[in-house]
Amino acid sequence: MIQLTIHKSSETARIDLAGRFDFNGRKLMREAYDPILADSKIKSIEIGLEKVDYIDSSALGILLLLRERAEENQKKVVLCRAQGTVGKVLAVANFNRLFEIRE
Repeated sequence: MIQLTIHKSSETARIDLAGRFDFNGRKLMREAYDPILADSKIKSIEIGLEKVDYIDSSALGILLLLRERAEENQKKVVLCRAQGTVGKVLAVANFNRLFEIRE
């Protein structure tokens, strides 16, 4: 099960994830990012992946949907600190072409 915490600063919101990021996390993730997308002050959404130990294709789909919705709202999505297997999955899926990925 995924756990998340949200931090906001002036123009950036950060969603830090921990645990298994899979299909079961879609509702919790959507509940986290919908208010951020609606906040006109927020220009960038960072997704902290440092504590995620598993990610599957449905989670990749959730991130793609977030990216699409963010672009509609003139916001940018940045993936941060993907470690180990999660980083490898993002690389194989060519997410570096779709997202800014920060160490």
